[in-house]
Amino acid sequence: MIQEDTISAVATALGEGGIGIIRLSGVKAITIATGLFRGIKGKTAADVSSHQAAYGHIIDPASNRVVDEVLLLVMRSPRSYTREDVVEIHCHGGPAPLRKILELTLAAGARLAEPGEFTKRAFLNGRLDLTQAEAVIDVIRAKTDASLRMAVGNLSGRLADKIRLLRKDILEMIAHLEAAIDFPEEDIEQLAAQEAGNRIRNLCLAIEELLATAHTGRILREGLETVIIGKPNVGKSSLLNALLKETRAIVTDVPGTTRDSIEEYANIGGVPLKIIDTAGIRETTDVVEKIGVEKAKEFIPRADLILFMLDSSAPLTVEDQAVLELLTDRQTLILVNKSDLSPVLDLARVTQRLPDKKILNISILEGTGMQELEQCIIDMAYGGKVQVPEGGFVNNVRQAGLLDQARQSLQEALSAIAAGMPPDCIVVDLRSAWDKLGEITGDTLGEDIIDQIFTQFCIGK
Repeated sequence: MIQEDTISAVATALGEGGIGIIRLSGVKAITIATGLFRGIKGKTAADVSSHQAAYGHIIDPASNRVVDEVLLLVMRSPRSYTREDVVEIHCHGGPAPLRKILELTLAAGARLAEPGEFTKRAFLNGRLDLTQAEAVIDVIRAKTDASLRMAVGNLSGRLADKIRLLRKDILEMIAHLEAAIDFPEEDIEQLAAQEAGNRIRNLCLAIEELLATAHTGRILREGLETVIIGKPNVGKSSLLNALLKETRAIVTDVPGTTRDSIEEYANIGGVPLKIIDTAGIRETTDVVEKIGVEKAKEFIPRADLILFMLDSSAPLTVEDQAVLELLTDRQTLILVNKSDLSPVLDLARVTQRLPDKKILNISILEGTGMQELEQCIIDMAYGGKVQVPEGGFVNNVRQAGLLDQARQSLQEALSAIAAGMPPDCIVVDLRSAWDKLGEITGDTLGEDIIDQIFTQFCIGK
């Protein structure tokens, strides 16, 4: 599905850098570059062999002036990212040369690429399926090595391979059942339905295994949103600094130092932790601090994990009990800080109120309990299972939703079999499951959904 128009965009990040790249893709990419590039000894873009680079200059055709010194890379169809002719102009990475060269490519007949359009063309031209295309943005946004390994695994097609095996199995069942419809002897129909039932149950188990990776996949992709909460001066900012392994938050003995939330990412055993340090919860007349306390409470319902901090050397306060009331149905770790001091806190009252929450004794000052805390966070991210190093992860809501719909269709097929329904009724449910799985890879997906997915990409990718 080669597009008729040629697109152009800056493919590198905004700002100053040693190198900037303008990328063109389409039938006129080499022709446009030929009109702008003057190589050493008169070489043009058309003279450059595929996957070869040439040194020269970009010339403004209107004034015949040199715009910048560049390297020009040509990748001819179909051996390119988009499976179209692709030209990359590597110039100096300042805003002025990048803007000028981009303007020249547009004036020469290209149009500005839409967000994600290069990857969209790679998908439409069959170089990538939709799970691989989605993995491209995950590679770009990866925050830890584990996030990157997951994204690269999906980019290599591991999730897509699993989905295609499921679709192949469903298609074989459909063919078998339709054959039974064409030869409507009762014993043949019953045998075909019985065999399909066994295979459908195995497919449901396989889909459930994939869905079980969605929790970890989302966390590795987006980060585990973690809120540190507690009364003032309990050690919240010190914990943030300890998890970040740097001084990010101001730490003093004065209660109410943190008046607003602070958000940072930490790498905990490969799990990207989006940590939110909040204002200490207490009654206050300070207007700014009061706003911070309200914001702290608002984070609780939306957080993936709450780190509720208590002071081992102080009795349970009204503020502590107010927070306990908010945590009943939230995933929470209770951290009893200052465990190096003589214990005063009555933990029995805490466990009575939150009997199912894990309690860790820590001392941020001495560094004790921190390894156990990090291991608890890792276990939560991976659901208590052994970490899977690469690939095969369901890592966004779209994929998980379609898998769940496919599972529901398969379960409806099982119900039809149990009710003694004819094979054509079973086939309807199987085709629905087959279609939903195809939407994950993009084989049966509408153009409007495809457009929506690629708008999440940056321009130039």
